[in-house]
Amino acid sequence: MVTGAGGYVGSFVTKLLLDRGFKVRAMIRSANHRAELEEIGAEVVIADVKDVASLKQAVIGVNGIFHIAGLFRQAGLPESEFDAVNAVGTRNLFEVAVEAGVSRIIHCSTVGVIEPKQDVPSNEEDPYSPADMYQRSKMDGELIALEFYNSEKVSGVVIRPAMIYGPGDDRTLKIFRMIAKGKFFYVGKGDKLVHWIDVRDLATAFLLAMEHEERNNEIYIIPGREPVSLKVMADLIADKLGKKKPWLHLPVVPMQLLGDVCEAVCTPLKIKPPIFRRRVDFYTKSRNFDGSKAKEQLGFESSQNLSQELDDIIESYKRLNLI
Repeated sequence: MVTGAGGYVGSFVTKLLLDRGFKVRAMIRSANHRAELEEIGAEVVIADVKDVASLKQAVIGVNGIFHIAGLFRQAGLPESEFDAVNAVGTRNLFEVAVEAGVSRIIHCSTVGVIEPKQDVPSNEEDPYSPADMYQRSKMDGELIALEFYNSEKVSGVVIRPAMIYGPGDDRTLKIFRMIAKGKFFYVGKGDKLVHWIDVRDLATAFLLAMEHEERNNEIYIIPGREPVSLKVMADLIADKLGKKKPWLHLPVVPMQLLGDVCEAVCTPLKIKPPIFRRRVDFYTKSRNFDGSKAKEQLGFESSQNLSQELDDIIESYKRLNLI
């Protein structure tokens, strides 16, 4: 079973499993994606991690679960809502799964639960350091998963994806649109390294994690093959779009202060700030990760070809009339 099968990552995991010949139960919270999931051959079940009764029905007859459902950042939501989905919801799923005799659960976390080091690649041994309510809730969910793995009530591992992108991704769409319109800018030099992971490679990593049943109570960071600076990536996107390369560099400290002010004003009003500190950090902090543990223990190695991946993303945006 794949939870969050209607979401971006969950949909790619579902499709990969079906392509490999597995029977897949796709768990979604509402019927919005039912038709497209059934069309590709998934058995669809409507359930919510906050609703234990619906989970009990969803897990009947299930051998393994990819727990990918989660609440991502949304403006105006209280921390309690992130906790209810990403932490308490995780406990609900694990408890119901154990009761139903599910043998293995692969849990999706995020590299955001640690503070990336700026001098060397970060790895699974780095301490927790969540920076916002979303990351705190994901840390709590990860710790709950590890608690169950450690108790040997169910086996499994935690997957921490690096920065996810790929065909149809709406989170990186803004970067492509701004470059296409000549409005993209840097905060600082644009030289900080970012480790991306193509969603198709990430789906493969999830499958490998499920198949390596000898691995239990482990955490795996899943990055692409090589990190790339934001400037290199933006220049390449501009070339592929036939647009002028971004040239504007804004000073770091004033933009950090502006982000803090915007958050302080907008958050109580439950509106999305036009700029916020986390977005400034995207430009000014490296996100470089060591993927050697996943390579050595799961046999995962990204097939990353940055140029081809960007071509695929651009083609998908054009097909959907997004750029």
